[in-house]
Amino acid sequence: MSNRLIHESSPYLLQHAENPVDWYPWGNEALEKARLEKKPIFLSIGYAACHWCHVMAHESFEDAQTASFMNEHFVNIKVDREERPDLDSIYMDAVVAMTGQGGWPMSIFLTPEGRPFFGGTYYPPVARYNMPSFIQVLQSIANAWQKERDRLVKAGDELTAHLRSTIVLPTDSGPLTQEVLEQAAFKLAQTYDWKNGGWGQAPKFPQPMAIEFLLQRAAQGDKMALDISKHALDAMSRGGMYDVVGGGFSRYSTDKHWLVPHFEKMLYDNALLSRAYLHAYLLTGDPKYRRVCEQTLDFITREMMAYPVKGASPQGGFFSSLDADSEGEEGKFYLWTIVEIRSALDLPQEAEVIIAAYGITPSGNFEGRTVLQRALDDAALAEQFNIPIENIPEYLSSLHEKLLTVRSKRIPPNKDDKVLVSWNALALITFSEAARYLNRGDYLDVARQNADFLLTELAPQNHLKRSWRDGKTGSDAFLEDYAGLISGLIALYQSDPDPWWFRSATQLAEEMLAHYRAPDNGFFDTRDEQNDLISRPKNIQDNAVPSGNALAAMALLQLSAYTGKGEWRDLAEEMLGAIQPHATNYPTAFSMWLCAFDLAVGPLREIAIIGSPDLSDTQAMIKAVWSEYRPKSLLATSDFPPAPNCPPLLFDRQQLDNQPTAYVCQNFICKRPVKNSQDLLAQLDRQP
Repeated sequence: MSNRLIHESSPYLLQHAENPVDWYPWGNEALEKARLEKKPIFLSIGYAACHWCHVMAHESFEDAQTASFMNEHFVNIKVDREERPDLDSIYMDAVVAMTGQGGWPMSIFLTPEGRPFFGGTYYPPVARYNMPSFIQVLQSIANAWQKERDRLVKAGDELTAHLRSTIVLPTDSGPLTQEVLEQAAFKLAQTYDWKNGGWGQAPKFPQPMAIEFLLQRAAQGDKMALDISKHALDAMSRGGMYDVVGGGFSRYSTDKHWLVPHFEKMLYDNALLSRAYLHAYLLTGDPKYRRVCEQTLDFITREMMAYPVKGASPQGGFFSSLDADSEGEEGKFYLWTIVEIRSALDLPQEAEVIIAAYGITPSGNFEGRTVLQRALDDAALAEQFNIPIENIPEYLSSLHEKLLTVRSKRIPPNKDDKVLVSWNALALITFSEAARYLNRGDYLDVARQNADFLLTELAPQNHLKRSWRDGKTGSDAFLEDYAGLISGLIALYQSDPDPWWFRSATQLAEEMLAHYRAPDNGFFDTRDEQNDLISRPKNIQDNAVPSGNALAAMALLQLSAYTGKGEWRDLAEEMLGAIQPHATNYPTAFSMWLCAFDLAVGPLREIAIIGSPDLSDTQAMIKAVWSEYRPKSLLATSDFPPAPNCPPLLFDRQQLDNQPTAYVCQNFICKRPVKNSQDLLAQLDRQP
């Protein structure tokens, strides 16, 4: 018999719709039931691609006896953390405050008013791992609620007061200086793992935003920043966490060598990492970085698009994730044996090349099978098989394609097929940049369709929503959705100078300022009309995805340059000033802030090109701007005269001799206008 989750659209919630637990989605019905019946709330938060969420569901939530106890003593609420990051943030902070650590599945007990008094993560069905069983936890809480309710309520009140007191972005801030960026880069260098690549120990997470910050430093001549970035990107792209057969990255590595991943694939990881590889290619010219970028973007379009690029309408949204499990086993879809390799490839030498390249043995490197990670480099393979070294990358790619064809016949992992605005916005940025830097018209088509999808399907009645699935939208958008989409539309505008993209970005910014701005400094994560939370979160730390406040600072800096609205830049600088001590001490936790900080310190180049897009001279100047990685440049382009809804940066710009003309401005000073790409490049090359 189905429970109330059967009416939800979230794939994660639907996974629990047939549980014997009488689950409720978060909302007034469940909260009112708890208040009327004076029962505590059991709140379970997870997501569709979470392996241990599935384990706990199978062990406990599908168990009739456990479910019966839960239904008798608690009001049980299930939340998809990806749909409701606000709830996840509030109650994760509570779990960390109580236990010192957090994670998913999150298991937390609340008063009927929603105030947390006890929590943890995964609980086993029987006592093991030095942990009580889940039923023991339930029984203990139920007993305490009957006998010591006042103590639990008091604990919930005190913890809630603590959570509210920590939601502060400091207002005292000093001037923005290059020293902060230098100190942060030095800290990243000090803590870097030169042996294995990346930061930290197992489990090892990619740090695409930290790499992005270092690449911005590298674009200004910082050799150490470039060396660290290259080393980290090389370590991850050897395989293991990177899918060498089909492209795309898993969530993290379970070991320090990037070998055995947690096999789930998230849209946000792949959007952020492919952008880092794109920028590394632009800085180094090394084609291996371009290959990883394109293979990852091609993976997204092949396996994570809500609709094909050409086909049904609407189209253009990206799914959230691919599960770690297939056929009930983690990673089964991605693993190989020697027998499977030899069966998949036509010629004996092809199989032997793959076996040698990836060090495949009969015993494997993961539960009797093999996670593919390079064991021999191109030079060693070329020597062993007498193949010209320059042919190795293309030869391996052809073999990977054959393996992909065979793998595609396997039962694939499940998809979480909801569309989230903020994660899509990260992909929109990367597709837009890859389109212009790599001259990929197909990527531009993807970016246009994605932006159109987000602005139509996820903004009914011009009111932005957080999620979409099967034609249904979810809750109101959060700060990260607004701020991310603004930056995504700005990135697209620079690749496709349709004023609609720019105008949409400014409208979203005005809504963000009207409904999310905090009275002291920065922004709240939730809209001002939301009233079902015990506190209004204001996250400032970057996690797996950038914080909404960091994205907002970046968006306001960009829009201020386009519009001339100094008050928007003032707000961004106030936010950045307050974050300086955190960013220098904990750069991996504030990397997107550092990217925005670098843009604010400048110098930021504002480039305006006036000329018909149909003329070769106009196109030549546009290509000159994007001929190399220019992280501190913003481009506006228009025919003459500019339309009224174009960026104000284009206004009052005249053409010289009725020819396409470019203007480069920096620090409130403009260079002389130029009429050809060579002169424009000369001006750009003289800029720092």
